[in-house]
Amino acid sequence: MLTILKKELHTYLNSLIAYITIVVFLSVTGLFLWVLPDFNVFDEGYANIDSLFVLGPYVYLLLIPAISMKTIAEEKKLGTLEILLTKPISTTQLVVGKYLACLIVVVIALLPTLTYYYSVYQLGEPVGNIDSAAVIGSYIGLFLLGAAFTALGILSSSLSSNQIISFITCLFLCFFFYELIEITSTLNIWGNGVSTLVKFGLAYHYKALGKGLIDSTNVVYFVSVILLSLRLAVFVVEKQKG
Repeated sequence: MLTILKKELHTYLNSLIAYITIVVFLSVTGLFLWVLPDFNVFDEGYANIDSLFVLGPYVYLLLIPAISMKTIAEEKKLGTLEILLTKPISTTQLVVGKYLACLIVVVIALLPTLTYYYSVYQLGEPVGNIDSAAVIGSYIGLFLLGAAFTALGILSSSLSSNQIISFITCLFLCFFFYELIEITSTLNIWGNGVSTLVKFGLAYHYKALGKGLIDSTNVVYFVSVILLSLRLAVFVVEKQKG
């Protein structure tokens, strides 16, 4: 698994994909947080970096599919997946190695935003006048959301040998679980089932963590989505291998 992880990281760090992803993520979130009117911290009137956590998931929706779309799809297109599967490595190790490589790129993109928190912390009046518990919860939520999106990206990449199809599939799955379930739950057709339906969406648990309450239920939900997505990816690759 470590061999796959190192190989994938080496591929990312020697191409423009990782760097473009990081630059775009930091540029978009930075513009909203510090420059654009009505969104930046100076116009809010109090110390917070809420714009980062509101905008972050939507930036993820485009960037994570771009990062993950080629992980397995390209191997299938080039015919190297069969070669990899003949090596002394299990399908699970192959999938998890590729998943961790993508996740590391996502984390690298997220880490520099800690300077946003430090800056706002120092700019508060008095210094430190910021809800740190909510910020910590939001960062945990944003990390787990990125991890879930990445797992869905690996699953999407395993379903096709075409990177564009993998990108669109991942984009749809991420949008469905994050946004569409929540939108659907607001329709006046579910009756008493609304409160149950909305809990199946990623947005519900992400926003719950953003309140600063690190509930194990929310963490378990994200971990379940990640494990299920990776297990399905392993199943798909195994089926193709068979």
